[in-house]
Amino acid sequence: MTILCENPHKFLALNAKIRTRPARDTKGARVMRSRMERRNLLLIALIGVFLIGALAMFGLDRTMRVSALEETRAEATSDAAILAAGLESELNKFSLVPQVLAVDPEVSALLAGDRSQRGVLNQRLAALAQQTNAAAIYLMDADGLTLAASNWERPDSFVGSVYGFRDYFTDALGNGTASEFALGTVSRRPGLYLSERVGTAQNPQGVVAVKVEFDTLERKWRDAKAGVFVTDADGIVLLSSNPDWRFRAATSDNQDSRLAARDPARDAMRFGKDRIVPLALPDAGAAGSPVRMIENIQPIAPIDWELHLLTDPAPRLSAAVANGRLAGVVGLGVLGLLAAGAFVWQRRREARAAAQLDAHTAVLREQLQQANRLATLGQITAGLGHEIRQPLAAMRVYAESGERLIEAQRHAEAAGNFDKIAGLAGRIGQITEEQLQFSRRSVGEPKQISLAEVIDGSLLLLRDQIRQKGISLTLPGADAASAAVCAPHVQLEQVLVNLLQNALQAAETDGGQIVVTIAADGPIIRLSVSDNGPGVPAHLRDELFQPFVTGKAEGIGLGLAIARDIMRQLGGDLIHEDMEQGARFTMIMPAA
Repeated sequence: MTILCENPHKFLALNAKIRTRPARDTKGARVMRSRMERRNLLLIALIGVFLIGALAMFGLDRTMRVSALEETRAEATSDAAILAAGLESELNKFSLVPQVLAVDPEVSALLAGDRSQRGVLNQRLAALAQQTNAAAIYLMDADGLTLAASNWERPDSFVGSVYGFRDYFTDALGNGTASEFALGTVSRRPGLYLSERVGTAQNPQGVVAVKVEFDTLERKWRDAKAGVFVTDADGIVLLSSNPDWRFRAATSDNQDSRLAARDPARDAMRFGKDRIVPLALPDAGAAGSPVRMIENIQPIAPIDWELHLLTDPAPRLSAAVANGRLAGVVGLGVLGLLAAGAFVWQRRREARAAAQLDAHTAVLREQLQQANRLATLGQITAGLGHEIRQPLAAMRVYAESGERLIEAQRHAEAAGNFDKIAGLAGRIGQITEEQLQFSRRSVGEPKQISLAEVIDGSLLLLRDQIRQKGISLTLPGADAASAAVCAPHVQLEQVLVNLLQNALQAAETDGGQIVVTIAADGPIIRLSVSDNGPGVPAHLRDELFQPFVTGKAEGIGLGLAIARDIMRQLGGDLIHEDMEQGARFTMIMPAA
């Protein structure tokens, strides 16, 4: 047909020949026309499939983009809420410090003129700053003169400096409570100043202030999707995952007029620059991409801040579109089968997704119960390796010696060497079996065991640490250790290892002592682990067993919470008992 249309004259001639063709050619003509019709139908069908495929591809691309954008927005909202909650938690923690110090008797006495306790107050402020990770805590009189500070021993001490010109001082003196984000006068490091008035509005005695720096928090934010920053009520960026964004103005409808009305001198004192310039947010995706960055804003109470999370949807959109197009190409190839199997496929897909979600949830639950054991096992692996290398070296010596004894026809002595090798191999097997048993996900069924077995298993894992740190360990006598309880061996051992690990860390200095005692009180058995370390800080004792409460600089605060939960599941308890020196934790269990 295409060739005929290219030559009209030839087309007319052939048509005339067909009209004058004899009747005997009618059957052949019908066959030809049928073939041409089939070809036309096939061509129409192919065009139709192409159009349907193009429309389907267009619709699929749009659907995948919309879905990817919705998922990105939902994830950004969740991430922003988590980041905002973390920042609010930090601010709430630090806001309590000046409120408590403002009613402290020693603070009031120093402001009243009693200088005898200034040294003690300096030390208290230094300890409090270390515990809370505050950059500085200091006390000023009604004129702004600093009388005591946590950094009193440092060359850049605030003691003797006058901060009466600061907004956080004047506002607190007049209103009772104030906050200000600014550069430090001496350090030039940015931070949030939280202040509280000491005394009444009619008779103000001074102001207590806490400086909080957010370097650690900002470093964590740098791992966020595209960027995180926090603005104050005027839209000025105070905290940011990108240091170049700090002290710039987030864009808004009336931002230019607001910037023009700012006080350059005040900005220079607070922010180190007398001219605030607008913040140019990064573009999403590649250059020229029409995709816009997703910005999620969360309010930060109670200081009228806002947290902004920027998320780049381009990677997820590209992946979604690519996956959609691939699915579309495959779908065009199996269009006929897809129509029949779409329902079944969709149901199976949903079932697989639900099964994966259930499996993932189950794994997370199991990992939470196992995390404490694995963390402990990771800390003691090096010691276990030392415990295994020594028997292996001895086995090699006995084997080589036994070979020479056999050659010398001294069979009896060789047999003695082989007996020793067997004993050492059993020792290695005992160590590895204990390690494997401790790391198993399944804790097994409760059974009657003696506390001696639990103590021996725990010491098998910790013996090398105790030896290396030179800790004096006192164990209960054989009669006391023979007391039996009914519980899964791994769970009791997990709790005891956790307590011994804590005691080792607390008593790791020279002269450290750990004492393990067992006492039976009727149907109750008490196993206590005591150390002569610094003990548990008083402010942590009431919430010591709460999750994420810890006195360690690098701890996460889950060990004791998990240990108490295990003991209560077994019908017992885990308690902390006060001591004049050190700490004592007691496992309370029903006797078997």
